[in-house]
Amino acid sequence: MTNIPETGRTSRITIRLVVIQILVFSLLLTLGGRLWYLQIRQGDEFAAEAAGNHVQQVVQPAVRGSIVDARGVPIADNETRLVVSVDRTELSKLPDDGADVLGHLAELLELSEEEVANRVRLCDAETPQPCWNGSPYQPIPITDEATTEQTLQIRERSEEFPGISAEPTAVRRYPAPADSRSAQVLGYLSPVTDEEVADSEDTDSPLLRSDQIGRSGLERTYDSYLRGESGVTRYEVDKFGRVLGEAENDPALAGANVVTSLDTRLQAVVERELLGAMERAQNTHDDITGRDYEADSGAAVVLENATGRVVAMASAPDYDPNVWVGGISSDEYARLTGEDANDPLINRAIQGQGPPGSTFKVVTSAGAVNAGYDFHDQYNCSSSYDIGGQTFRNFETTSYGMINLGQAIEVSCNTVFYGIAHREWQREGGNNPVDDPSDHLFEAAHGFGLGTQTGIDLPNEVPGRIPDRQWKYDYWEANQENWCEIAESDRDDYPARIARENCTEGMKMRAGDMLNFSIGQGDVLVTPLQLATVYAALGNGGTLYQPSVGRAVVAPDGQVIEEFEPQVTGELPVDDETIGDLRDATERVITSGSAAWKFGGWPQNEITLRAKTGTAEGAGDQQTSSWLATYTDDFTVVMTISQAGTGSGASGDAVRSIWESIYGVQGGGVNEDAALLPEPIAELPEIDETGAIVPAPLDDEAEDGADGAEDGSDGSDGSDGSEGSEGDVGDGLELDPGTGQEQPDGAEQFVPNAAAALPDGSQVLHRPPFPEPAQPPGEPPGRENQPWREGE
Repeated sequence: MTNIPETGRTSRITIRLVVIQILVFSLLLTLGGRLWYLQIRQGDEFAAEAAGNHVQQVVQPAVRGSIVDARGVPIADNETRLVVSVDRTELSKLPDDGADVLGHLAELLELSEEEVANRVRLCDAETPQPCWNGSPYQPIPITDEATTEQTLQIRERSEEFPGISAEPTAVRRYPAPADSRSAQVLGYLSPVTDEEVADSEDTDSPLLRSDQIGRSGLERTYDSYLRGESGVTRYEVDKFGRVLGEAENDPALAGANVVTSLDTRLQAVVERELLGAMERAQNTHDDITGRDYEADSGAAVVLENATGRVVAMASAPDYDPNVWVGGISSDEYARLTGEDANDPLINRAIQGQGPPGSTFKVVTSAGAVNAGYDFHDQYNCSSSYDIGGQTFRNFETTSYGMINLGQAIEVSCNTVFYGIAHREWQREGGNNPVDDPSDHLFEAAHGFGLGTQTGIDLPNEVPGRIPDRQWKYDYWEANQENWCEIAESDRDDYPARIARENCTEGMKMRAGDMLNFSIGQGDVLVTPLQLATVYAALGNGGTLYQPSVGRAVVAPDGQVIEEFEPQVTGELPVDDETIGDLRDATERVITSGSAAWKFGGWPQNEITLRAKTGTAEGAGDQQTSSWLATYTDDFTVVMTISQAGTGSGASGDAVRSIWESIYGVQGGGVNEDAALLPEPIAELPEIDETGAIVPAPLDDEAEDGADGAEDGSDGSDGSDGSEGSEGDVGDGLELDPGTGQEQPDGAEQFVPNAAAALPDGSQVLHRPPFPEPAQPPGEPPGRENQPWREGE
């Protein structure tokens, strides 16, 4: 026997050992597999990444391309300035987050500490402008106007200014040739955000954190052409960050240049004349309201009839686009977005919309002919038109007896169009319309391209509105709940009575709706550009073109990358004979009709000018707004001024001066040497052997002619009643910001009061013809000025 005890393994111990062995084996297998994956399968990739840890990248921003006018004159280019920037990443490493450094910097740059602090703070939902809405890892520019002395101090005393850089940098410049700003057409730039960088990664034009992109206007539309491609310089460094040499580099590629159809000489004239007309109106007494005209905003457009190209586009009030360069200051931002600023960032030529008044009568006339009314038949132009106990009156209750449609356009007779609209409404079944009504008047408006965007190459264009039966139903459906809620209340004020009516019958096309529509009032909304396309089509014989500002894209080496040809969008829904009749009628508006008092002595035998005037009365205490559409065979000029008086009274002198500048009209004759545009510009500007676009020299005599046209204005104001029978009914020019624009908080925005809901969830951006539930009692906007309601 032995003293050594017998040992044995129980089944439990055996199982445990097996489990442990399996675990150990699995761990070893996993570790081996991972080592194989890292060192063999992914070895080359990780080796490259490790090498990359010894490479530092420096982004070289691309030079942004220029924007030039049709003659090659730069309207947006670049200049080298001394830019002082702040690196938030470096400042965050300091004990006080760089507050002391920013204080010293503000003192050196002669800026307030608050201004500097505001420029480097990051934008968020709770931070008002000004703030930095770009990447927090990108150097933030504080000023682009540093002096050489300030720059040298920052660079020589770098230990006192950690995270601060001062470098010569190419920055955007808007030179305003001939004092033409073109602010809303050009737009502006601002830095990209991290979200935009991430969203662009898989696109054909990825963004870098150092990029600036267009936020509105041409800068936004053609951003991908203008921006170019930033370069990257790679430096090999050791573990201490010391540069050992350069690695593979990607050179920066300059952006392409955009050639536009604008003529800066004419643009300057249009801007000057628009502001001059507004100032004259503001100094004119309005006998109706008992105060001077507000003339608070306006727009003007010049189109080439045969192409749809925009030659000039002005919107007032405007601003200097250079305020955005290098970061906008607090004072400038407040001036642009403050309560009294009146939205200068809005381009009212494409975003301002309102009833066009009697300028709409060419559309109604076309619809009447399509409905079977003979253009040359006789229609009664009585002083008033009675319907359902309501009286619709002509302007100043003027009566012209029996006249044809051409004469009705010439003298702007409302009652002729009231009668046609009423008979059409009755023929379609009145309040109980027939199935599938013809609706010739509505169809004509749609056929003229109204109620939809023109497609111009500028962002955020609004569509206007043609209030046909479908719109009427959709509007009622969107607002019925609110109206019926008021209808069931105990209220008995005017808004409540109208709400009860709308609750059950708001979807019906009433006779009064048709009458207002026939003279371009009520719920009709058009933009100045839309109206210009209508009259440009009359000028070219019936073809509707898509308006455009961009004409070509030219590479830095001078190669034409793309040239944009005119795009036909349709034909006017009338025959050639009716187009001829409309041209004849609008010519008589100049020679003997409602605009004749402003165009006396015009060389009509040499330059045939045609026109239609329009006056839209405002709701409540709003004043009448001026519309004037004019055209020759070559060009169309449309001007509108909100709350400024009558069509030709407020805009006539300014529009005449524009035409005198275009054709060189002086003293009743034509001086071709003084003409800015005796004919449309057909060719692109010259490109030299280096690829540079050669700007055309200024024509001193033509410039003098333009100045002479300005001096030749007689300064007549908008209060003169000799415009003839206008007196339309409706609202002044309204605004719409468009949708989807990326922008600083508050920029290019207009928030209307008491906006009604539309079926798509958007808002009605004009004063509706019926008061909304949110409207204060006793102030039903729009209704009190509709003659079929009040007998005016």
